[in-house]
Amino acid sequence: MSVLLKKDYFEKVSNKELVQQLEAKKKCAKKLPLWHNTPKIYYPKKLHIEQTSSEITARFKANLIGGEMLLDLTTGLGVDAYYFSKKFHRLILCEINEELSLITKYNLELLGILNAIVLSKDGIALLKNTKEHFDWIYADPARRHESKGKVFKLADCSPNIPENLDLLYKKTRHILIKTSPLLDLSIGIKELSGVKTIHILAVNNEVKELLWLLEKDYSQEIQIICTNIKKETEEVFEFSIKEETDASSVLSTPLSYLYEPNSAILKGGAVKSIGQRFQLKKLQDHTHLYTSDELIEFPGRVFKILAIYPYHKKITQTLGLSKANITVRNFPESVDKIRKKTKIQDGGKDYLFFIRDQNQALQVLHCAKLF
Repeated sequence: MSVLLKKDYFEKVSNKELVQQLEAKKKCAKKLPLWHNTPKIYYPKKLHIEQTSSEITARFKANLIGGEMLLDLTTGLGVDAYYFSKKFHRLILCEINEELSLITKYNLELLGILNAIVLSKDGIALLKNTKEHFDWIYADPARRHESKGKVFKLADCSPNIPENLDLLYKKTRHILIKTSPLLDLSIGIKELSGVKTIHILAVNNEVKELLWLLEKDYSQEIQIICTNIKKETEEVFEFSIKEETDASSVLSTPLSYLYEPNSAILKGGAVKSIGQRFQLKKLQDHTHLYTSDELIEFPGRVFKILAIYPYHKKITQTLGLSKANITVRNFPESVDKIRKKTKIQDGGKDYLFFIRDQNQALQVLHCAKLF
């Protein structure tokens, strides 16, 4: 019988609340191991856990900044704040949701954070009334519900950072903004002033966050740093927008090895500079795969090309495979449609890349993964 249908186990805790705590704790196991493994932690609603930074990404952010005092405009569950507390002497944390702010205050104190003040206030309203000046202001604006279906802009989020940017710069010289990977870099750059560095952060090749470092009156070249945190290593590729604009690609037919940049690099748009930096040739301008005759270290996946086939109706018989990992790049059909046509199941040691080459011909590259 469901716990919810039974009589309450505890006098002051309903079974509904008990179930919510158990489910929320389970969600924290991998994302927030410190929270999960600390006795007496009180968990907020699952939505707040889904929206918060992971400990991995929070730790990364905290290593980017530091100083005497930080203002967090959108504290939420306080995961970012926990790691920021190791880099700042004082923190003022604003969370407009009163229930969540109380939970966050309790949990941070339980975790031994004594240099943070948690306020149940609107961060922008606090800025308008405070005389304090901060070394850094941090914000993780949430996309408003009415913005669904539209092109994602920072102006569609709460708090509206572009609208209040002048106010922020009156109270600090340095701003860190976390946004969803869905935000187009060019749109963010147009909406914000003083963008100095954009960090594109991926974990195990999945882009998790865009981190915007702003500096008052900064107007020089913007640096983009793409980081992919793997189990034992980090892949880092840094470039400037000017470098990418000025770079050019050398096209080639597939050679001995195939290179696929990690997801952070592809999100950053370093599709020409990555090839030029590593002296690789590109298969086609819009097919963001690279090739060489000599094997090199590369921030992404690396494959040995075993065979090259033109794409045709009888490709299944030509390949002779019942199972393979399939990737499409600049190809007119989706992975799902290819699987339905070819009956090739997912998995195994074989990798198939369905691509468009420099002559606009459709090809299939049969590969073995090296790294």
